[in-house]
Amino acid sequence: MPIRVDVADRVAELVFDHPPVNALDSAGWNSVPALISAAGGREDVRCVLIRAEGRGFCGGVDIKEMQAHPERIVQLNRGNYLTFKAVRECPVPVVVAIHGFVIGSGIGICGAADTILAADDAYFSLPEIDRGAMGGASHLSRMLPLHKVRAAFFTGGKITAEEAFRLGGVEKVVPRDRLLAEARAFCAIIAGKSRAALVLAKQALNGLEPRDVDHGYRFEQGFTLEMYMHEDSQAARDAFVHGKGQAAKF
Repeated sequence: MPIRVDVADRVAELVFDHPPVNALDSAGWNSVPALISAAGGREDVRCVLIRAEGRGFCGGVDIKEMQAHPERIVQLNRGNYLTFKAVRECPVPVVVAIHGFVIGSGIGICGAADTILAADDAYFSLPEIDRGAMGGASHLSRMLPLHKVRAAFFTGGKITAEEAFRLGGVEKVVPRDRLLAEARAFCAIIAGKSRAALVLAKQALNGLEPRDVDHGYRFEQGFTLEMYMHEDSQAARDAFVHGKGQAAKF
């Protein structure tokens, strides 16, 4: 299984473990929301920790699937939308522990979560503009200032964990070998609280937000679909899959 769930000490851990880069196909992303909802709905769980094994936290979507089956974009969009929505609507707080690359859908998970802890090698990246897609800005805008998000979106550039911490999007940056211990210790503090209080606090905080991030992402996905229908999109995916990186000329 690309994702496993372990529960101990009132904390549910969802672990991405899908080599080589923790990128999921459309079926994979559509399986995630139920895992999150089930974990957060357990009466013995007071905090959900999402983390990953391997080279990086999450490589996003399976570009090879989209290159071979562009018609699956609707299913993929729905899986991503429901995943991020499940994170934000999880009854209890969701903490994300990131390392290495956090790309595309990985940003959606972080942006929908309540708190992010990062290893010192972590970075956020929105390469969609070079891969024939859109998406990710709605959730990154929940973490970082507008102009920082736009600069990253237009250039496909990276934002380091240290920079995200400086801007308030990350709670703590720790050495890579300390990430799991620090994340579990942080979750343990939350898990020591009343579940009823945590559930009410999560509802209150979500209700206080100035905009609906889920609605924003759904709006953004309309442009993703429009982009996928353009010939430049297929050319970008072909170039990526065949190892040409950004070589496609639009």
